[in-house]
Amino acid sequence: MGCCSSTNGDSRAARVARWRSTGIVALRDFKLKVLPGEIFEVLASNLIERLPNNLGNLRSLKVLTLDGNRLRNLPDELGALSRLEQLSITNNILICLPNTVGHLHNLLILNVSSNKLKSLPESIGGCTSLEEFQANDNLIEELPLSICNLIHLKSLFLNKNNMHQLPQNLLRGCKALQNLSLHDNPIAMEQFQQMDGFLEFEARRKKKFDKQIDSNVMMSSTALDEGLDL
Repeated sequence: MGCCSSTNGDSRAARVARWRSTGIVALRDFKLKVLPGEIFEVLASNLIERLPNNLGNLRSLKVLTLDGNRLRNLPDELGALSRLEQLSITNNILICLPNTVGHLHNLLILNVSSNKLKSLPESIGGCTSLEEFQANDNLIEELPLSICNLIHLKSLFLNKNNMHQLPQNLLRGCKALQNLSLHDNPIAMEQFQQMDGFLEFEARRKKKFDKQIDSNVMMSSTALDEGLDL
């Protein structure tokens, strides 16, 4: 296949372990035609402070995990990763996201939890395929209005931020939203319940949980909570 179905019979876990211990130079032993996806697992839990500007050349990349580093910023070239579906940059020191994040039209999952973000770019509304967005444990005070354009968004997690309110049209615009978690934010349940589209949101949420119960799916003790602190 040109990837790492190597003649050495290496397992995926063995390759990742060796790359962690010897560095990416270990790749020279393989006659690669395609860069293996697991190579990007070794980028997590390091001391990376910045990414190269030529990151955008990885046009076929679908998953990028950069958790547990020291990133303060991301290059604008991130937006060139047109096939990216999953991006995780948790436990860094990000102070902002580049405006070009809105060019990631195929992005399904975005996790920027445990950073220093005070806001999100208006361009986030351009991530039109986004289904799950996690931004827990940041310093976010408000969401851009464009987030209401994410019609495929099912799960939005914003615990431990500084949000007093949400865009009034969030629940109506994000018409697929089923999970919304806002614990440890200074926002009142009454204010949340008065938002446009609240009843429709509650109906979607109830339908999801009823389906899980009918299917005997195990749920955590917090699965049925309201997503806010009362």
